[in-house]
Amino acid sequence: MALLRERPAQRSREREAPALHPGLLLAACGLAFALAIHRLVPAMPMLTVAVVLGILAAHLPRLRRVVRGSGRPGLAYAGRRLMRVGIVLLGLQLGLDDVARLGWTTVVMTLAVVLATLSGTWWLARRLGLPRDQPLLIAAGYAICGASAIGAVGEARGSNERDAATSVALVTLCGTLAIAVLPLLQGPLGLSDAEFGRWVGASVHDVGQVVATAQTAGDAALGEAVLVKLVRVALLAPLVAAVALSSRRPSRDVVGPGEPCRKRAPLIPLFIVGFLAAVTLRSTGLLPGEFLEAAHTGQELLLAAALFGLGSAVDLPSLARTGARTALLGLSAWLVVAGVSYAGVLLVAR
Repeated sequence: MALLRERPAQRSREREAPALHPGLLLAACGLAFALAIHRLVPAMPMLTVAVVLGILAAHLPRLRRVVRGSGRPGLAYAGRRLMRVGIVLLGLQLGLDDVARLGWTTVVMTLAVVLATLSGTWWLARRLGLPRDQPLLIAAGYAICGASAIGAVGEARGSNERDAATSVALVTLCGTLAIAVLPLLQGPLGLSDAEFGRWVGASVHDVGQVVATAQTAGDAALGEAVLVKLVRVALLAPLVAAVALSSRRPSRDVVGPGEPCRKRAPLIPLFIVGFLAAVTLRSTGLLPGEFLEAAHTGQELLLAAALFGLGSAVDLPSLARTGARTALLGLSAWLVVAGVSYAGVLLVAR
């Protein structure tokens, strides 16, 4: 009898659950367009294009109603769930042997850049009065790995979707600026190709943006850039764990209509455990190259779909109302990370 009473309630909850397929279909279309644009113009990173397309979709007259209405649950789902899986697969790009090849001085330099960028950006954002979790999210994006770090920290923090979307938009804009500006500075700053690669890896936000920037100086620069960048990516795990520990707020979980129960968020998010497990697995050397290549492709596709979902939550009029403060923060934080990393590269080269 109890089982029979539970079934109507379960069916009622299923009917009330928002449909995910319209938003997921939009995310898939955004992914397809981003992939096509990247194939046509390889210098444009697919993840950056995906964010821009998400922002455009949220503001085009005909699409806006769907993005803000029936598509919102699926897009929000893509921004959260697909982001988690993509971050786990991101761990397969980094092995402990890669870190060892860099040498301890470069690793220490990278750690110092991350700490300086994280603390400096967070302090400045707070001074400028950015609301809610935006200071932390923007600081994480600049310091670690752009939009992926914002998604991971926002998930651990339980941040507002709009805060995450605004932070992604700012970090993506400044990372795109780096693709155009940094190659022009290699000659005037007197950097060799390898030094330029380390500078790019230590200062540019997203992995795709790092590749797009460093490849302008050849394979030596690209190899150094990717290795330094992946060391920054490895620091995502302790950062997210620290955020989760400092903000262990009970999370709401609805068990029935009007019947919320409360449970504590996990001490360390499961996707970060998965990320560390992926790093460990890569370090064993047991995974074939074909598998790692397929995992890298899957990670790019998942993150692109997730970032389209996050980009679709950006509200440009709201962003414009804080435009002067946001623009000042973006430029200042970009100068901080570029300046600190340049100084670090010069110190390591001596």
